[in-house]
Amino acid sequence: MPESATSNSTVQRLMEDISRQQFPASALYVTATPIGNTGDITLRALYLLMQADAIACEDTRNTSQLLARYGLSKPLIAVHEHNERERAAHIIERLHAGERIALVSDAGTPAISDPGARLVEAVAAAGLRVIPLPGASAAITALSASGLLDNGFRFVGFLPSKAAQRDAALQDLCALSATLVLYEAPHRIEQTVAALALAFGGERRIVIARELTKLFEEIHRCPLADAANWLAADKNRLRGEFVLLVEGAPAVADTGEAEAQRVLEILLTECTVSQAASLAAKITGQKKNRLYERALQLKNGAG
Repeated sequence: MPESATSNSTVQRLMEDISRQQFPASALYVTATPIGNTGDITLRALYLLMQADAIACEDTRNTSQLLARYGLSKPLIAVHEHNERERAAHIIERLHAGERIALVSDAGTPAISDPGARLVEAVAAAGLRVIPLPGASAAITALSASGLLDNGFRFVGFLPSKAAQRDAALQDLCALSATLVLYEAPHRIEQTVAALALAFGGERRIVIARELTKLFEEIHRCPLADAANWLAADKNRLRGEFVLLVEGAPAVADTGEAEAQRVLEILLTECTVSQAASLAAKITGQKKNRLYERALQLKNGAG
């Protein structure tokens, strides 16, 4: 038997197995779609899209094109940031009537830095089922190829568009030891990389992942100090959608912790908890909120 015929029969058998699984009515199916390569859709997602009564999507044009690649055509419901609450009521009504509705984004897993979270919340609050169908995610795809997972990761998504708000957000993230996962658009990538280097210093590593799973995919690793020059070296590197992975802050040495506690113990003999934490923060350079919690523990005899 030719190899292609064997492959087709395998896919057909898998689809038959999926058809015997449970796909309850009156449920919203959060369905991951490819982030670029159309071959990355799951068979379970394909089967659900064939069975769905309608598809709630971010952009009807993009979803129509995606469905056409798989030979599908379904009624589409536009759900975006400007109408999500309004459309949630309509979708809940249809779910109560027994329909199966798929929720997709333009690419990847819905409701992660894309519209959909409010819809999911509303459907769950209405007592209806929300069923996730896992698949492609730009953040997880980039992380899997980064090698920056020693201390876990923190998903940030898109930073604020205004410079002052962006810089304030970066300051809040500066001390985290986890790998930071950010999304960025091509028209802001240079400014964002420059802001990251300024906020975190040039020694931290960054992984720049662009056009993941697509023809011109690139994954580049370098210190933050070199990132701007790498982008500037080829104008094509400014194109596409970006995932930025930034190495977390180095762990605070134990000696720093011990010194902070020693300072707190001295100050607590003469000061209130709040005063001790404030003064200790100035002396040690550590976060006041963290020192306040430790001071409370010391004051209450928690050691």
